[in-house]
Amino acid sequence: MWGHTWDWRTSEQAWSGGWGGAAGQWFGSILPRIHHLLPASSVVEIGCGHGRWTSFLGTACDALWAVDVAEPCVAACQERFADDAHVMCVHTDGMSLGPVPDRSVDLVFSFDSLVHADRPVMDAYLAETARVLTDDGTAFLHHSNLGACRTHPRLRRVPPLHRLLARARLVEPDLHWRDHTVSADVVAASAERHGLRCVTQELVPWDTRRELIDCISTVVRVGSARDHGRHVVVNRSFGCEAPALAALASATDGT
Repeated sequence: MWGHTWDWRTSEQAWSGGWGGAAGQWFGSILPRIHHLLPASSVVEIGCGHGRWTSFLGTACDALWAVDVAEPCVAACQERFADDAHVMCVHTDGMSLGPVPDRSVDLVFSFDSLVHADRPVMDAYLAETARVLTDDGTAFLHHSNLGACRTHPRLRRVPPLHRLLARARLVEPDLHWRDHTVSADVVAASAERHGLRCVTQELVPWDTRRELIDCISTVVRVGSARDHGRHVVVNRSFGCEAPALAALASATDGT
């Protein structure tokens, strides 16, 4: 769908519209969470789309691997970043990091993409993260926590069919096509199997009133300098960041 039937012309700004645009979301919500990890020598971005975050990551590293399973997305990024020799846009199989060398990456980044990935895909990407991270490298992965939201009425009624219904746009938008097989605990356990640790997991809502359907996991190698054990943080105020940033963007650009 993302590669062949989705209209990308306005989608990226629309997805960040609640923050007043991609810049507002990056500088107001994402960068404050990863500022201590940038600049970096080498970065991998999983699910680059048409480059919404690639444009910001590319200014903060010496080498950036932007990977995506959708060939048209990779082609769009190759055209967009054609003048940036340090940005390498690569089509992958949707479960691996392709030609990225072993133990070469300081930061593996993914935001607003892996929320749609199911358990086998998340496990595969964590295995690849373990392969490519440097000894003290870090992964910042935004993924689904819908698997932990057992009280949601839609989940009680049709959990086995949620993925199919989401693709057919037959479920309410408050689930945002999140995968119901993935949760913070699932990702933490998968990370441990691959010699990694989720040192921080921030549980957040995403246009939902109470359900914490998303998780932002910070992942490092077990025993690395950044391994301080697992800490889970519940942030029900995450949604409050967007309107404040949108208002600021509107005030500064005069709209």
